Amino acid sequence: MEKIQKNNFSNKFSNKFSNKNSKNFSQKISMQNFDITNFEKFNAFRWQHLLNQINGNFVEITDQHINKIKLTDLHFIEQQKQIIVQNTMQFLYGFPANNVLLTGSRGCGKSSLVHALLNEFAAQNLRFVEIDKNDLGDLPIVIQILSKAKNNLRFIIFCDDLSFDADDNRYKALKSLLDGSMAMPPENILIYATSNHRHLMPDYFSDNDAVQKDTNYYSQNDEIHRNETVDEKISLSDRFGIWLPFYNFDQSEFLGIVNYWLNFYNIEKAIIEDEQTILSALQWSTQRGSRSGRTAKQFAKDFAGKYLLAKKLQTQK
Repeated sequence: MEKIQKNNFSNKFSNKFSNKNSKNFSQKISMQNFDITNFEKFNAFRWQHLLNQINGNFVEITDQHINKIKLTDLHFIEQQKQIIVQNTMQFLYGFPANNVLLTGSRGCGKSSLVHALLNEFAAQNLRFVEIDKNDLGDLPIVIQILSKAKNNLRFIIFCDDLSFDADDNRYKALKSLLDGSMAMPPENILIYATSNHRHLMPDYFSDNDAVQKDTNYYSQNDEIHRNETVDEKISLSDRFGIWLPFYNFDQSEFLGIVNYWLNFYNIEKAIIEDEQTILSALQWSTQRGSRSGRTAKQFAKDFAGKYLLAKKLQTQK
């Protein structure tokens, strides 16, 4: 029964978004050179779209090229970690789980948290498939191929920096996969996505009721059923069962992350706690206008690299 549901989903979803007839679509898919057993050999893949075709392929990401970030490397986002780890474990054990949307400030750990899940759970048959937002129209193909993998494998389709322009129709493929197709998506697939905005489509000042009530407000393009358009804009993010917000860190948290990474790069404690090191870190964040985890790690790399190089050159004299 489960197999029938998967096939029904793949066929209906594919036919809905293919601008070719179903016969040609199936022929395109059958041209894939991807070895389905590779899902057992590798932990991560990137979907590579083939230009001018409704076709593509999975490119294996070898272990040496996988981001080695671990959950323990991520600080001051404990609640977000707890929620997404819990949801992922439910998924891996075959229990109900939700698609997840991680939103908020840039560089505060959204993508790193998702990458860390693979390092944590790859041994439990978790697999990652990265897909660019520009290739979301290929989701029918991706789903159809993933549904043929061994039942014990679980796939998270990951889309980073997800957002759409007002006239961009690619979101409809993702929207239908999340919730809206007559057939249920395969049980071995979830969608995790990150975005700097909670609403994935643009909002306009004219969407605000206060503006519309202003008797001096006029627009040639003002819609009669404006509320329906607003609902359409927020309906995509609504279809993610879990929203995880991320925020910029305060100064104390920022310095805590700096200390962690300087220690990671084997910088002596006395140097880490030196006032000049702290001042340099704060100046670095001010220059970049951000106290994010990414900014903290970038400072640590710069500081540690310069310090360790100078130390090595000194010993060679």
